[in-house]
Parts: sequence; structure tokens; C-alpha cells
Amino acid sequence: MMNRRRFMAIGAAFLAAPARAEVITWQAPALGGLVRVDLRGPRALATETARAIAATIEEVEAAASLFRPESGLSRLNRAGRLDDPPPALRDLLALAGRVHAATAGAFDATVQPLWQALAEGADPASARARIGWERVRPGPPVILGTGQALTLNGLAQGYAADRVRETLHAAGYGRVLVDMGEFAALSGPFRIGVDDPELGQIAIHDILGDAIATSSPGAMRLGGAFHILGPAGQRPVWSTVSVQAASAALADGLSTAFCLMDAPAIRTALARLPEVSAVTAASFSGDVTTF
Repeated sequence: MMNRRRFMAIGAAFLAAPARAEVITWQAPALGGLVRVDLRGPRALATETARAIAATIEEVEAAASLFRPESGLSRLNRAGRLDDPPPALRDLLALAGRVHAATAGAFDATVQPLWQALAEGADPASARARIGWERVRPGPPVILGTGQALTLNGLAQGYAADRVRETLHAAGYGRVLVDMGEFAALSGPFRIGVDDPELGQIAIHDILGDAIATSSPGAMRLGGAFHILGPAGQRPVWSTVSVQAASAALADGLSTAFCLMDAPAIRTALARLPEVSAVTAASFSGDVTTF
């Protein structure tokens, strides 16, 4: 998965933790960075929950990582068909289709061949011809169009954050901020600053049981181009877009797509997305717009 952050941390307190409860720390490389979990609670419960979080992250990686040859997504991209997509991959494909429809195609998971061509310095023309979510049959079985390949980098970190939040809630943790490149909260409030690579802080959001994701096209370059690729050749309209929504996965996908959409198009999409509570967008000239 794309390395948007080198370090991700998850901190949680058990709902009924005593004042002197121990803090259990677990960390491992995952999702393009180092994930660390700090859990405050009875030792046995905290240790068990850390293992459950590790298993959740492993499930997402095994389903959607482009860097694991035997992940569900890698097998799909190689063969063009996957008869047994794992549940996490089915979830992500369903969300990819929903965000594609809501953004009038600005979000398109079939840009992976274009990403690969630009990364390798190859001619992107043939890769562009393979873009088109409408040729994907999400199944099961999942079937891609000829020569197609998918990337779920615009959804997977947010999806993982949502899944970890669910795991902590089920374990009885009451006040949680999950930071996996995208933020997902249980309870709160938590105050999250939104930064632009050039402008610095452009907004502060208070989240209370919801989530926030931020995308900046200029945060990474790909062969001299912005790393957020327009499926129809669109260039980014905004320097940074931050989306606050009930789901970190939805916020993740929308923050990517909205970078490519002008203000009227974003407003049209938001009319179909009641789960979204706020959008902040900074232009390349430094103007900040809220929706």
C-alpha cells in the first residue's frame, strides 16, 4: 500500500480501566509504515486486544496489499479473475464501486496500470486505455477487463482504521483515536489539525465518534506528476482536501476523488452522501473552501 505515513499509532483506554491499569504496547510494520498500539487496561485484556488488532491488520493486508504476491488483490491483478475473494476484498470492491458512482468516475480503482507505467517511465497511453471501472465485475467471482489491474490504496488505510475501531469497541474500549494515516474515533471529542504540504495548517476538525481523511496531490510525485491520477486525465484542482465522515474508508476514497473535482462537482456528490459531515479544500493559490 502507498506509504503516506511512516508511523501510525493507535491509543485506547478500556471503558472500565482502573486508574493504575498497565499500558501494553505492540508494534509491527504494516500498511506501508510502522503501526504501534498502546492499550491501557487489565493486562490480559489489553494483550488479547492487541493480538486482535494485529489479526485485523493482517487480514486487510492479505486482502488488499499490492506488495504481497499472494494477497487477494495481487492474485486478481495477475489472473484478471478471482473466484474466492476474501471478505475484506469484497468490502473494498463494493466501496470502490460506490465511491466511483458518487464521484461521477473521479475515483477509479483501475488506474493501477497508469500508476505502474508512470513509475517505470513507460509510455502511459496504453495504460490509460485500460482504465474504466465499468469493465470490472465485482462478483464473486471478480473479473477484470482485458489488461486491467486495481489499486485500493485510496481506501485500504481508512478501511483498516474502521476495522480496528470496531475491534476496540467490541473489546470494551470507550475512548479511542485510531491513526492509520486516516483517523477513526470512538467517543471523543478529538481535535485533528489538517495540514497542506505548502500552506501548513489549513483547518482544525473536532471528531466525535466519526472519522477524517486527508489527501494532498503534492505530497508525493510520480514521474514528475502528482500521485493522485485522474482516470480521464484530470489534473488536481485542490492542493489538499480533508473529508469528515462516519467511515474512515469512505472519507479516504472521497478525499482522493475530491482532489480532482471542482466545487460544483463536490457539492453534487455530497448531496448523495449523507454520511459526510464536512469537507475542507485548499486551492493551490492558498484559498480555503469549506463544504
